[in-house]
Amino acid sequence: MRTLFLPLFFLVFMNCSKSNADKQAVNADLMEVISEDKIVSDVAIPPPPAPAEISKASAVTSTSIPKKTDTISRKVIKNGDMRIQVGDIKKAQSQINDILKKNNAYIQKEQFQNTDTDDHLNLTIRVPHKSFDELVNSFSNGVGSVLSKNISSNDVTEEYTDITIKLANKKIYLEKYRDMLKSAATTKDMLEIQENIRELEDEIDVAEGRLRFIDDRVNYSTLEVILYKEKVRSSATSNIGFGSRFVDSLAEGWNSFVNFFLGIISFWPFLLLIPIVIFLWKKWKSGKTK
Repeated sequence: MRTLFLPLFFLVFMNCSKSNADKQAVNADLMEVISEDKIVSDVAIPPPPAPAEISKASAVTSTSIPKKTDTISRKVIKNGDMRIQVGDIKKAQSQINDILKKNNAYIQKEQFQNTDTDDHLNLTIRVPHKSFDELVNSFSNGVGSVLSKNISSNDVTEEYTDITIKLANKKIYLEKYRDMLKSAATTKDMLEIQENIRELEDEIDVAEGRLRFIDDRVNYSTLEVILYKEKVRSSATSNIGFGSRFVDSLAEGWNSFVNFFLGIISFWPFLLLIPIVIFLWKKWKSGKTK
């Protein structure tokens, strides 16, 4: 009896210890789950942002990130004209050539005029926009006495921008018409589309030519320069006596009379009408008297 009791007691003890171990394992797992839940619950989960905050954040983001925009630089055309009195035309022209080389400018047009009272040298000069002011100052200080100077600036940015936008739109329409031409079904449609394409191409050429002209006038300014030298009466001419001057006056009077007489002779076809007019007038008068 005692021998049977000992094995039974040993089995019961083993079962109890095993159940306690299982309970402890289960309790440990529960503790881990509880601890994890506690950690997760302890972490503060932010609430969803309100609509006002969302709009505010988007506004801040939009202001902080610069937008890429296509801008056209300012287009300014500078022109000028100067009238300079010099003592020697050739010497002044040599000085101007040196000034032009320093400023990368060139002469577009040159015209010389020699009269009884003065000499004129008219120059049309093209100079890079950035060197325009320096060129004008060089002419003002080192060439001669400036009699007049006029400088003007014309801002054509608005015109340039308007032409550029219209040109881009016309090119888009041109591509659409070309696509339509490929799928045209009738000859009439093809002719109409081709006419529209031709008109657009002409307008595009005109717009591009205008843009090239503006770019040229902006990149290179134009300066009109007149070199003026007044002629001084020589001593031989200033000491002419009364008799010589009297003879010269008679000769000028005779020349004027000859010119007047020749002018009248040039109207000889109209002189033939005078007898006819007189004859008709007398005939009309005699008929009125009867």
